[in-house]
Amino acid sequence: MIPLKDTVPLRRFPWVNTLLIIINIGVFIYELTLGSHINKFLSQYALVPATYFSTAAFSFPRLFPLISSMFMHAGWLHIGGNMLYLFIFGDNVEDAMGHFRYLAFYLLAGVLSAIAHIYTNIGSSIPSLGASGAIAGVLGAYIVLYPKSRVATLIFLIFFFQIIEVPAIVFLGLWFLLQLVSGAAAITKPASGSSVAYFAHIGGFVAGMILVFFLKRTGIVDYLRYY
Repeated sequence: MIPLKDTVPLRRFPWVNTLLIIINIGVFIYELTLGSHINKFLSQYALVPATYFSTAAFSFPRLFPLISSMFMHAGWLHIGGNMLYLFIFGDNVEDAMGHFRYLAFYLLAGVLSAIAHIYTNIGSSIPSLGASGAIAGVLGAYIVLYPKSRVATLIFLIFFFQIIEVPAIVFLGLWFLLQLVSGAAAITKPASGSSVAYFAHIGGFVAGMILVFFLKRTGIVDYLRYY
């Protein structure tokens, strides 16, 4: 299922969400110019769980990747999928929080998702990168704020495709269930070697569902409007 748009109207332009998308794309373009130097860039700015269990774990060079890694991506599909979800769902969450609170929310959800990844991959030296943990936080907040909205979704049926409207609570609920099932499979069958940080997604989603209660504006969301 590929989301195309939601049914929630905007009250103001999402400056922060737009800026986040631009920064992510800009960093990815920079990555493409690095050539053989990309490995050094990854070692400095991507998230490597094993480094957080050393004596220097709380030095600035180790703490900075908690932020920098969420603006890095591993390929076109990686950044394309993440930016699509951020574009569709992030603007409405920013609308509900306001610009500055949304920025704080996004970064905090990303950091908490990174911590969830670190503690479920103790000892791993594989660099982790991507905005999906922070975006999972956005999805968690969205499902709380707009449970009755609908998402226009592209469905593939073998050789055919169809666009249907799916309730947001169903679309995002299925997304979260997939992360839980995949995360459980990664634990029970670690040899499968999945490169997806499922527990970063799970941690970010749960963090978003909780943080939204502290950062949303009061009284601006009408839960009954978005059928």
